[in-house]
Amino acid sequence: MLAESPDVVCLQEVTKTSAPLWREMFSHAGLPNVAFGDITARPDARRPLGAMTASREPLTEVPVAGLPWPERVVSVRVGEAEIVNVHSPVSPSPGFAKVLTHEALFAHLSAAASNPRVVCGDFNTPRSEKSDRTIWTFARTQHGKLRPDRGERWDTAELALLRGLEQHGFRDAYRELHGWDHKNPTWEWPRWGGGYRLDHLVVSKDVRVEWVEYRHEWRRDLGLSDHSALVAELDVN
Repeated sequence: MLAESPDVVCLQEVTKTSAPLWREMFSHAGLPNVAFGDITARPDARRPLGAMTASREPLTEVPVAGLPWPERVVSVRVGEAEIVNVHSPVSPSPGFAKVLTHEALFAHLSAAASNPRVVCGDFNTPRSEKSDRTIWTFARTQHGKLRPDRGERWDTAELALLRGLEQHGFRDAYRELHGWDHKNPTWEWPRWGGGYRLDHLVVSKDVRVEWVEYRHEWRRDLGLSDHSALVAELDVN
């Protein structure tokens, strides 16, 4: 990953044990400026996981209100750009955590801003994407029917970052450049194949995407994570 000489790195699922190791590694790689979600904020969490963002340039943390699990979102200002690093809770998480996370992020990002904005990470959605740009969330069954136990609010919340933000000028960077005629899952079932494209890059209208791609080989061949990394070059000037 660091061989790519990145200017910014966004990680998810960083633990109390791994955080110091990542900080040291980033420092040696010329990324000394680090923001890490406070994984001590929820002492009742069974396995606290935080988002971490590292940058070559100085960064300033930007608060995001209303998050049920605040350690899962790290928003920072780097230069003129705000970079929002997201690790959405999975659907079975207690306390409606997934829905509340997406609603809080939508409220934050849909508010007017004069600076470029980048949202990236593990959104834990969608369940399915069709070539006609139809998206099914995990509020729906495998056949696209809305589940009564989740309902419209859940469906709207999961769609908020990928579809709801479009009315505010945001775009799904990968689909914009590569189209909708393929699935390209970033997480796959270990035994019987198939999977979901859960990891995304969403950018505001004043961000130009030079290129974006998934590094599936880091997952499949090197076993660095069970999710594929997303690498992109952006112009935020």
